[in-house]
Amino acid sequence: METSQLPQDPSPMSRAMAITYAVGVPLALLVLIFLPAGSFAWWPGWVFIAVLLLGFVVSAGILAKVNPVIFRARSRVQAGTKGWDKALLWLMLPLMTTVLPVGAFDAGRFHGAAAPAAVVWLGYAGIVLGLALATWAQAVNPFFEPGVRLQSERHHHVIDSGPYRVVRHPGYVAALLLFFGMALALGSFWALVPAALTAGLLVLRTAWEDQMLHAELAGYAEYARRVRWRLVPGLW
Repeated sequence: METSQLPQDPSPMSRAMAITYAVGVPLALLVLIFLPAGSFAWWPGWVFIAVLLLGFVVSAGILAKVNPVIFRARSRVQAGTKGWDKALLWLMLPLMTTVLPVGAFDAGRFHGAAAPAAVVWLGYAGIVLGLALATWAQAVNPFFEPGVRLQSERHHHVIDSGPYRVVRHPGYVAALLLFFGMALALGSFWALVPAALTAGLLVLRTAWEDQMLHAELAGYAEYARRVRWRLVPGLW
């Protein structure tokens, strides 16, 4: 890696892409929640969307101040992303999205395995903790991208501050909290099924990414000896 050259950050998100995100995400949430629920009058759906969007806005505001380059890194799957990771993403993203319509259909229309209020609150706690942890990880890690690759053009190096002092993949811990938190916040036990399937793929991705970083990122093996745990301290 040529350390004499300046890092080359990803190109900025286009205005069209920024508008697509700003408009498309809320619209997608409305469709994914209220179409399967069968009614816009299902008030738990509105609470869910409000909490999720508020969390995203607060997170974006914090990151805009402390690590604005993260929006470039997170805007797209970058060139050089591992082929196996692209395949995993093609499986994970639809499964992750399925959590919402399954939960909305189950709790909003079918009223099947309805979760008690305490479980719903637990789900919202998972969402809040997941968003907070994801924000913290992105705040300290400029190399936080949607795809797995060695970012040599950006002088990729080990990040060992913030939550990375505790586990090696805190962003994935945040994702797991969000998967299960969203299912329970919607009041659906059936939504835990796609959440669990997505979580299984994410654990596999964690193992493969960790192997790649050991092999390709300078200093990662030494970091892994200091921070032993990938996702759960004391377990794995």
